[in-house]
Amino acid sequence: MPEGLFATRRGILAAGAAFAANAFAPARGAAAEAALPEDLAPFRTPYKYNKLVLQRSDVPNSFDWHSVDCPFVFSADGRFYMTYVGFDGIGYQTGLAESDDLVNWRRVGLIMARDPSSVITRYNIALMCILRDNDLQSSAPLTKVGGRYLGAWHAYPNEGYEQGPAVIGLAWSDDFHHWKRTDPILTPEDGAAWERGGLYKPYLLKDGDTYYLFYNAKNDAARDWHEQIGLATSTDLMTWTRYPGNPILRNGPEGSWDARFVSDPAVVRYGKLWALYYYGLSSKGRARDLLALGDDPYHFTKVPEIMVDVGPPGSIDEDYAHKPSLISHRGDLYHFYCAVSGKWPNDMRGISVARSRPWNEAAGAGR
Repeated sequence: MPEGLFATRRGILAAGAAFAANAFAPARGAAAEAALPEDLAPFRTPYKYNKLVLQRSDVPNSFDWHSVDCPFVFSADGRFYMTYVGFDGIGYQTGLAESDDLVNWRRVGLIMARDPSSVITRYNIALMCILRDNDLQSSAPLTKVGGRYLGAWHAYPNEGYEQGPAVIGLAWSDDFHHWKRTDPILTPEDGAAWERGGLYKPYLLKDGDTYYLFYNAKNDAARDWHEQIGLATSTDLMTWTRYPGNPILRNGPEGSWDARFVSDPAVVRYGKLWALYYYGLSSKGRARDLLALGDDPYHFTKVPEIMVDVGPPGSIDEDYAHKPSLISHRGDLYHFYCAVSGKWPNDMRGISVARSRPWNEAAGAGR
């Protein structure tokens, strides 16, 4: 990749915001695969908290003292947890935070660190998901495979912010605090042209006897950078088969919300529906969380509305509101996302939340 503004994914996003475009055209796919339900209320979280619930550490040289990113929320042992990636100026590493109410979060510490002896993870390691209950109305408890927790990670090979073509692997844990990584299970060079520039967020889900690994990836064009979402499946967690119809969620047409990026899948189930939350980036716009629905995990129709939009100037998410993670609690749906404000490379990047019920109701935040 060349040096300069377009050398990083974060730079691409910054360049889009610099154009200050307002491309509000619906993010529809090339062809509708299934009819959308008449009632989309169960999927909506219109009420933003409008504050960061987790932000960069104030401890110099800690793994997350530059920024925090990429929330993944679940429940275990009677409380809520969030994995997130921290950037220290060298690369990504993975931390864990805990909460009793989904609003007030405490750092637990680093749970997946870079390995200087590894050519794959010597600079970066991002645990992006752990196998959990993926019902939209669930509190998302973790599920075990053979008595252990199963996660999925990705790693960039070079120092810096998302430098080089990343790979995807699995990880195992007895306590979701200490992890043993596998070798990569997906690499960009083994994929099609749309993903040969590198693989991004993996999202792991099990249905029946099949494991579904959703992921986004980029092409290998330097300046004409596009990201789309694909799917790989396995029945034994060792042999993975990319779906021949990949990418399952593609860039929209010019002027749409996701003409440039279709990224960071978070997949849940609602009855018979598969709900794929993701973020989109228009060619001259900002990053926003969007949604696509399908009758199966291979075919999705994009919902023509924004699930979480950027905020007004001066807000915590004036530039980007992206990278979704969903969880329900006492009948309320919570949508966690990465909120970004300010000008790159000195922007403020943290984690915030929106939910289905107003925050000022009598029950209060995180009832």
